[in-house]
Amino acid sequence: MSTREAPVVGSEPSRREQLLATAADLFAARGFHGVSVAELGRACGISGPALYKHFASKDAMLAEILVSVSRELLTVGRERVEEAPDAAAALRALVAWHVEFALTRRATIVLQDRDWSALPDDAREEVRRLQRSYVDTWADQLRRLDGDLAPATARATAHAVFGLINSTPHSARLPGPEMRALLRGMAERALGLDAGMDVG
Repeated sequence: MSTREAPVVGSEPSRREQLLATAADLFAARGFHGVSVAELGRACGISGPALYKHFASKDAMLAEILVSVSRELLTVGRERVEEAPDAAAALRALVAWHVEFALTRRATIVLQDRDWSALPDDAREEVRRLQRSYVDTWADQLRRLDGDLAPATARATAHAVFGLINSTPHSARLPGPEMRALLRGMAERALGLDAGMDVG
């Protein structure tokens, strides 16, 4: 199955987003350091030097990929929570969102795991900040559901569920709808939720 990245939210991707999606695919397939600017240009249908009209460097492309997806996870996650009537519904909505993200953004999950050290320092700190906030979004709902849950335990629980869902680059062996249902059911059961309730 192709790892071609596709925007989860929004409408038609911009040229910049298309370039980043192509870069994410190449970086995931061959490693950040295994892809040259010339190869990136060819894959994008332009010359290597023409990429510099859009991005300052290859490092800047990696930084924008990982910062932008971390920001998107947090923004949409918060929106799902705000729309939910209670903590249980919020957690189901967060699970549904993260599963959708993982199934459509496999390349970025690979990059986050493997090429994290290649990020410039300022981008690495920004990704850390955004991801901490995303974890806290989940942890807050877990603690609303269980008032006795310690903050550290709530955050650890969120990380454990992320690990389950983010295994998709290696574990997605079923057609999309079946894999989506499987992951959502497993994640909801891990959180102690009724997996039979749908959040759309």
